Amino acid sequence: MQTFHQLFDETSSTFTYLLIDADTREALLIDPVDRQYARDVAVLEKTGAKLAWVVETHAHADHITSAGHLAQRTGAGTAAPSGCDIKPAQKQLIDGDTLRFGNQVLRAIHTPGHTAGSMSYLWEETVADGAVVRRIFTGDALLIDGCGRTDFQSGDAGTLFDSLTQKLFRLPDDTRVFPAHDYKGQTESTIGHERATNSRVAGRTRDEFIVMMRGLNLPRPKLIDIAVPANQQLGLVTGRDGESVPHGI
Repeated sequence: MQTFHQLFDETSSTFTYLLIDADTREALLIDPVDRQYARDVAVLEKTGAKLAWVVETHAHADHITSAGHLAQRTGAGTAAPSGCDIKPAQKQLIDGDTLRFGNQVLRAIHTPGHTAGSMSYLWEETVADGAVVRRIFTGDALLIDGCGRTDFQSGDAGTLFDSLTQKLFRLPDDTRVFPAHDYKGQTESTIGHERATNSRVAGRTRDEFIVMMRGLNLPRPKLIDIAVPANQQLGLVTGRDGESVPHGI
């Protein structure tokens, strides 16, 4: 069976990742998007996956999560970085923590800088021939030929540079990189490729990176004032009847 699904929301250019243990069909979902709630439920049903965990990389500013509603529907646990103030999450992750789904393990790697609590997640899957497929889900810390911005939400350029160079870039070259977003039609990269060619990091000193990041002058995310508070509640809001309802449905 297919154990890895990469899903995409075109409006926010967000990737959602479904990881499935082939033996037990227990699964883990990373960074779901509220407007894709029905799609994600359909994928779970089609694959026969039993959702064990819904996981956030950080409190996103450009879309609202459906994590809380998916957990309510499926009985899955919820997990989020402890430094992101996502208080409803049942497991508050710190560096080195692990999440188990079936016989698989996802390991949290604290990669702050985009936000203070940002986490990346490493999955080392042993496949049928005994080979290990190593995937790192980098959130907004490391993007394909880029990185997350550092000018809001407790961001810090120097801290991000350290996360990239001292943590992510120390993974093996063949580690496959899967970011939370891409805006150019790209779907994955590798640690070796990003270490050598990433246009924001490769060849720059820490001080040069800080100066470059400070000069980006990016527009403020349009949904930040709505998205961040909603995401800190796992996307759960209260309707008129007192029941929690998804934002985007």
